Amino acid sequence: MNQFIFPTIMESKKLWEADQKTIQKSHLVHFINWLNKSYQLDLPQDYETLHQWSVDHTEMFWESIWKFFNIINHRSYDAITNGLDMPDTRWFLNAQINYAEHIFRNSTTEFPAIISKSEIRDTEELSWKELEDKVAWLQKYLMDSGVEAGDCVVGFLPNIPETTISFLAANSLGAIWSCCSPDFGADSVVDRFRQIHPKILIATDGYSYGGKNFDRKEVVAEVVRQIPSIEKVIIVPYLESEHDASSVPIPIGSETDKAANKYVWWSTILKKNKNAPELRFTPVEFNHPIWVLYSSGTTGPPKAITHSHGGMLLEHIKYMAFHNDVHRGERFFWYSTTGWMMWNFVQASLLAGATAVLYDGSAGYPNLSALWDFAEEAEIHHFGTSAPFIVACMKAGLNPAADHSFVALRSIGSTGAPLPPEGFDWIYDHIKKDVWLCSMSGGTDVCTAFVGGCIMKPVYEGYIQCRGLGVSLLAYNDDGESVLDETGEMVVTRPMPCMPIYFWADTENHRYRESYFSYYPEVWRHGDWVEITKKGMLRILGRSDATLNRHGVRIGTAEIYQVLNNFEEIEDGLVVNLELANGDHYMPLFLKLNQGESLTEGLIDKVTKQLRATHSPRHVPDQFIAVEDIPYTISGKKMEAPVKKILLGKDTKSTLNPDAMRNPESLEIYRKMAEEEDFKKDE
Repeated sequence: MNQFIFPTIMESKKLWEADQKTIQKSHLVHFINWLNKSYQLDLPQDYETLHQWSVDHTEMFWESIWKFFNIINHRSYDAITNGLDMPDTRWFLNAQINYAEHIFRNSTTEFPAIISKSEIRDTEELSWKELEDKVAWLQKYLMDSGVEAGDCVVGFLPNIPETTISFLAANSLGAIWSCCSPDFGADSVVDRFRQIHPKILIATDGYSYGGKNFDRKEVVAEVVRQIPSIEKVIIVPYLESEHDASSVPIPIGSETDKAANKYVWWSTILKKNKNAPELRFTPVEFNHPIWVLYSSGTTGPPKAITHSHGGMLLEHIKYMAFHNDVHRGERFFWYSTTGWMMWNFVQASLLAGATAVLYDGSAGYPNLSALWDFAEEAEIHHFGTSAPFIVACMKAGLNPAADHSFVALRSIGSTGAPLPPEGFDWIYDHIKKDVWLCSMSGGTDVCTAFVGGCIMKPVYEGYIQCRGLGVSLLAYNDDGESVLDETGEMVVTRPMPCMPIYFWADTENHRYRESYFSYYPEVWRHGDWVEITKKGMLRILGRSDATLNRHGVRIGTAEIYQVLNNFEEIEDGLVVNLELANGDHYMPLFLKLNQGESLTEGLIDKVTKQLRATHSPRHVPDQFIAVEDIPYTISGKKMEAPVKKILLGKDTKSTLNPDAMRNPESLEIYRKMAEEEDFKKDE
């Protein structure tokens, strides 16, 4: 037997449903009406019918997105695709466009372009005119520095307006953007940026997190030393105040760098008292790179995932309108660092004419109410965060509804990990009764979500509402057959414009094909377990590459973590299953306990009983082990696979990069366990 063990799935509780007035005002209904008129169709106001049409008519659907959103093209396309065989599909051949141009067509005096706050900066608003002027000044500097379409401009920056300005200035010229958050170590930054040979580095002098300041000038100097392609370094003074133009931003820079004026202050580029130059837009080919994102890099060199200019434009404008229902002038927020793809996703809110809301710092400083306070203060309409943050608020007993009204709040987005049913309930019990919970799942691979929100469908406890338009997402069983109401491998059977055009320097797409197409030829395998119901709702059950295979029975790690969420004594957990040389299996469960709690026999007994009752006896671990911390990547992913390798005695020193981790010291306990011959035995 090789099936997941699940309890009988009961009919899920309906938590929310939009009223007809809201539905009729939605972008989705407008789109259906437009499709019927423009393409002589007869589609009903039913999302699943629309979705099926979008995947049955791949080329027609994406062309309809182009037309519906009036894409500005400096040269029209010769063909929609060169064919639908993945991963070789290219879209809108020879069309020429610019992503940033579509953002600035929304320029207005009516609403701010950006609202921002950080641990060390008060809430600020940036008008569209101010944004355009700042982008124009930086664009001029980049042009004067020889930056052209196809050159790489990189950022080592926190989530502040200067980062958005930097991206837009580079993008407006057709340059390729890439960014690391300033909590990355020098080696991690070099491992990423050195692959793409950047011409310009825009970097911060430091950042603040959890009430502490972290100076990063030495890291910047080391990055510049190791990447000789960097010709200019623009320093954004974040921790320090602005300096005069004669001072040297990085005092430890080489004498050669100083003599060549390699370093320049941000403030010397953005001239406050002069009229800004005209902002120009360089059209680039639809399949021209827009940015480079990176895999976690914890277990090997990070993959430089390269997306197309036009693919991101169409996907982002589609998702913002149809799956988040973002309207002009609304305020869109997602808690993120600049090293996570959700930062790129937030920039897409500007495509919808919305206000991008930014926050830099810890989500838990000075306490877990900080982001909810900000949501009220900034009058956020669409509030995005991670599932672990929602669970942390739930387990901490927060009740923001008690002292916040959240009048503006329309939706709450959740991603980063499966959101358990209890997390759904907490939102409606402790945030707002009539808020639209848009749980979503996607990834760096496509810089969007495959599955997410739908204003036309109700929200059911524990379920994601729908598959995205144009996303031919299925659940495959062991025989490669599509199944409903069963758990299977998440696959995508039709190409999407947002799929990577390549991995940078990946000759003949070897790593690309290996990453997504080695399991099912010409079918994208994403690496998640998914269950799709007959109503089109979904549940994500965790990573398929972290599956616990217990004597032929597959167990999703998310099932075990869901049970742990019910215990106030437990802050976090990590489970792995080790296949031993003698054919035995050993499944330890590592628990990080809340302050003042201990791993007692009583707690072990309670967890064991609930795992048995909720799932099966096979879900009960062989050993419960208390640890000080659970290892995470910087982007917030639990490191189950690396822990498994360490415990199995495999050498990870050459492949496991601590700079790509949030808490590298947390791995020491697992290394010590691996060195002890009897670590697998109960004490």
